[in-house]
Amino acid sequence: MLPVHLWLEIELKKLTEKGVFFYILQRGERNSGIVNLKISNRAGVCSLLTQQRNLNGVLAWVNALEEERVEESIADAYIQRAISRDPDIWVIEIED
Repeated sequence: MLPVHLWLEIELKKLTEKGVFFYILQRGERNSGIVNLKISNRAGVCSLLTQQRNLNGVLAWVNALEEERVEESIADAYIQRAISRDPDIWVIEIED
């Protein structure tokens, strides 16, 4: 399994090649930090995904919040609480 920073480098390079804009909002632990993915649009609405292991131990993306799409301020508040609990998480924001 690749360290998180290498996996992210590969994935973010793919986004760059496709012309997708992204921001690294929080750099987490280089080898094993969990990744949160904020997908936002210009209307101030976003989705917030986090990594979670399924029953087979494989990492999968799941909604971090109850609603699939929320106001950006709600997602930002969740992100700040998550960082205060675990400063090792990564937070990547993608503009959709």
